[in-house]
Amino acid sequence: MERKTPSVLKIENRDGVRTLAFNRPERLNAFNQALWYATRDALAASAEDQNVSCVVLTGTGRAFSAGQDLGEMADPSVFEHGEEPGYRALMPVLESFPKPLVAAVNGVGVGIGFTMLLHCDLVLMAESARLRTPFVSLGVTTEASASLLLPAVMGWQRAAHLLFTEPWLSATDAVAAGIALEVVPDDRLLERAQQLAATIAAMPLDSLMTTKRLMLAARADAVRAAREREEAEFERLVGQAANQAALSGFLKR
Repeated sequence: MERKTPSVLKIENRDGVRTLAFNRPERLNAFNQALWYATRDALAASAEDQNVSCVVLTGTGRAFSAGQDLGEMADPSVFEHGEEPGYRALMPVLESFPKPLVAAVNGVGVGIGFTMLLHCDLVLMAESARLRTPFVSLGVTTEASASLLLPAVMGWQRAAHLLFTEPWLSATDAVAAGIALEVVPDDRLLERAQQLAATIAAMPLDSLMTTKRLMLAARADAVRAAREREEAEFERLVGQAANQAALSGFLKR
């Protein structure tokens, strides 16, 4: 069932390009249940809409996304009515999205705000944007098949350094590591992303989708298997002492 949550996700259509903007700026666009499901629903609708040839993901305010809303991670009652965690609802749609997907990273990208970029076909970074993967320090582990995709994209040692020591990755470093295509001045980011998306959208849709399907087929089984392994380990680690201490410290700040 499609959820009516327009407030957490802005949707704009123009010339075959659909722009989806995460819209929880007061929380740095952290993903709560509403945003997980709104993004899932919007991507699913975009996949079926023959008037949409390319999708742009971006954020409102000063962040692309600060990742999982840690307040919800610390409060399991949000799932007490049997609702599926939104991450699990979104990921199969994101990793198999059949049309070109462009990310315009306008600010910080943390956790899923970083790892979801591994499922985008083209990533543009604002000059001031930066990325980080604070999984180990939170007492948990990778998500979104990052255990597979980060080493594949960056190389084993760069990925290990990123995951084990959790440094901030600048826009320039993200391009050098293969995470992003190019760095764009902050005030031109969305314009540049939409121009690129419009160029893509001018191509024959069947050819675009066929090519994307063939590209995804080469890794689809491995990506799904990696995500399922991560989910099992994440569930094991959530709520353990290291995770509880990390969440308690975060919420006190």
